[in-house]
Amino acid sequence: MSEVFEGYERQYCELSANLSRKCNSTSLISDQEQKQQKISEIKAGIDDAEVLIRKMDLEARSLQPSVKAMLLAKLREYKSDLNKLKREFKRVTSPTADQVAREDLLEAGMADAHTRERLTMSVERLNDSSERIRESRRTMLETEELGVSILQDLHLQRETLLSSHRKLHGIDDAIDKSKKVLTSMSRRMTRNKWLVASVIGALVFAIVVILFYKLSH
Repeated sequence: MSEVFEGYERQYCELSANLSRKCNSTSLISDQEQKQQKISEIKAGIDDAEVLIRKMDLEARSLQPSVKAMLLAKLREYKSDLNKLKREFKRVTSPTADQVAREDLLEAGMADAHTRERLTMSVERLNDSSERIRESRRTMLETEELGVSILQDLHLQRETLLSSHRKLHGIDDAIDKSKKVLTSMSRRMTRNKWLVASVIGALVFAIVVILFYKLSH
């Protein structure tokens, strides 16, 4: 969720409630100069509200799709609220505003109640939004923690595989060395066999010569 959007939203809710009160009070003012000043203030406030609506729209469209959809739905409510304020402003500035003002004298109590209700609803919507923001943040943090845990596990598995690979490489080297030693021993044994055979053959030959010599004499 966006803290920027939440800030714009809070400003709009406060501005909306203030404009609604000004519209209701302006319609009761009889002094034209004072009334004109209030009308100018309301018009400036409506312009500020439109700017906040545009800022909220831009901020909402820059967020993730899931959050974006929720904020745009809320934004439609604020746009509808702004249109109501514009209608109230038009009513205050219409030629029949004086007649409407006299009728509003009878409905002043209801208007105040409506203003308080509007403000209460705005605050409730803001509180609901804040709770959804906190919930979204918790979900994002949990997802981030899960991702970090998975990456750590993968890193440990990679280290284990590399360690196993190094051990296997060492075993291969040891086997190669053992093969060389066995080959060398085999060659020595073969040479020794031939040497022993040669010695035995020489001894046999010597014995035969000696026997032959003794027999001939």
